[in-house]
Order: sequence, then structure tokens, then C-alpha cells
Amino acid sequence: MSKSVRMADIAKKLGISIVSVSKGLSGKEGVSDEMRAKILATAKELGYELPAKTEAATQRSINIGILVADRHFNESAFYSSLYRAVLNRCAPLGYNCILEIVPAESEQSCIMPTLLVNHKVDALIFMGELRRRYISTVLQYGLPFMFLDFYDDAIAGDSVLSDNTSGGFQMTEHLLSTGRRRIGFVGSVAATSSIMDRYLGYCRALLLAGIEPRADWRLEDRGPDGRLVQIQLPKEMPDAFVCNCDEVAFNLVELLHREGYEVPRDVAVTGYDDYRFSTMSRPQLTSYRIDVGGMAAAVVSQLRRKLNNKPPLAPTTIVPGAFVRRESA
Repeated sequence: MSKSVRMADIAKKLGISIVSVSKGLSGKEGVSDEMRAKILATAKELGYELPAKTEAATQRSINIGILVADRHFNESAFYSSLYRAVLNRCAPLGYNCILEIVPAESEQSCIMPTLLVNHKVDALIFMGELRRRYISTVLQYGLPFMFLDFYDDAIAGDSVLSDNTSGGFQMTEHLLSTGRRRIGFVGSVAATSSIMDRYLGYCRALLLAGIEPRADWRLEDRGPDGRLVQIQLPKEMPDAFVCNCDEVAFNLVELLHREGYEVPRDVAVTGYDDYRFSTMSRPQLTSYRIDVGGMAAAVVSQLRRKLNNKPPLAPTTIVPGAFVRRESA
């Protein structure tokens, strides 16, 4: 097959979906004889090399490229769970998922991923925040795409998100209900849209309780490269912390123990995600459980509509989560 011509190119020229092109090329039902002839003629015109016919020709599967920044993806990261959920949703549809982890140097220099350069995919999912300039360069390839677990106000892209603002609000409101009013936040709010929205939920809960959020109680957890850094405790300690994710909450609990604080007696801590670190922590973390399966179902459903030339149901899909109380707060 020619590397320079994809089914997406044929679909664009004819104004039909990639799925229709796939059916037309493979001889499957679902397109008229007239349209099948147009598809085959356009494929020949563009130089698309048809696979050799066999008695049991099979439909070529749709390939979904999933791009995730290296800083977001490691053995214990939340995104590994999200990727598996997307994979499970794609398999019954005959969609192949091709994951490519984007190194920091490639993201910074806008070096395009192999799956795009080699024309291996028909659509894209950006999983977790990537640099705006990198995203904009990738989008020049013209493929259908979705943002998963983030959004970018400067790029017109459809997103599937956890209910981050509500989650941050619920975590803070729970701490207030226990009588704590001196509450800090751990998370670099400029790092991702998700952290920012969780922080906004935290601020809303405090302001509704008549409490002004303190700048010195907003602790940074990431460096300029987006990777986690050592948390620096403030000189004057609050009674509780809302953390932007479970891994950060786990690290904070460990730090508090080293500094002689008892959790939750001296300082209460909440997480977010309700993924692996929530039960690894001692004490286990009160957290906000993200509906990973629901997010995966939503992003695949929206992308499937785009592949079939249908508009998404909504530009932003918010998937609610659930409050989970444990011993840390």
C-alpha cells in the first residue's frame, strides 16, 4: 500500500466517511454499487494500492492513533488505565489502537509521531495535555480527532473530560464538613486544564464558605517540564490539603509522615482519580473516583461519529465521577 495515500484521502475527496471507503474497497455491504465504483476509481486516481483480492476478502480495520506525552505515561500512571479502557472499547468495533508516547524533545521541537509520518492511522486521540504548538502541527494532517482528559481554549477540538470542577468542589466541601477551614491545594494549576479546573472547584467551595483561598497554601507539584517535583511544605501549615491526583496525595502523605505529622489527625489529605495510589497510601486516601470506562466509551463513540461523517453529540462531554471516603480525611 502506498504510504502517501490513505483511506482518509479518498473519503475527503468523495465527501464520505472512512468507514464507507473501507467497505467499498473491501467489497463489504453498506455502500451502493455506484458509490463502490466511485471509491475504486478515486482510489486508482490517487494511487492507492489495493490489496490483492482473495476468496474471503476481509474489511481493512480502522486504525486509531493515541498520542500521549511521555511525562503522563509510566508504569503506574492513571493514563495506562485510561488507555486500556479505550482499547477495550475499540476492539469490538474492529478498531486497532496504535499508542505512541511522545518524548519531551519531540513535543518541544514539533517532531511528528511515526504513526502520522508513515500514514498508519485514520483518526487520533490526544490523551492528556500536549503542547499547543505540537497539537496544532499534528492537526495539519487533517485527521478526525478527539481530546481526552483535557481541552485547549485556543484550539477548536471536541473533548471528553472528568467532572473536574465538581470533583475539586466535592473534595473541599467534604473537608469543610469535618470542621476544617484552613485548607490548602497541591497542584501546579498552569500545568494542565484538569488541574486548573480542580483548583477552581476548590476555590468555589472555599468562597461559598466565606473563606479566601491563600496563595501560600497553593503548593506546586510539577516543574516547567510537567514532571512531578518534591513538594515544599509552607511555613504555616493548614489543617488539610486537597491534592490534584492520588499520586501527589500519596507523595504528600509520605512527606507529612517524615516531617512528624499524623494523617488525618494533624493534617487531612484528599486525592483525585481513585486509582492505584489511593489504596497504596497509609492511611488510604479519600478520593474522587473517575469513571474511566465512561470516559473511554464517550471518546470512542464521538470519534466513531466523526469517522462516519456525523457531527459529535456535543463539543465537550463531561463524565461524572463519585466521591469515595477512606481514612485520610
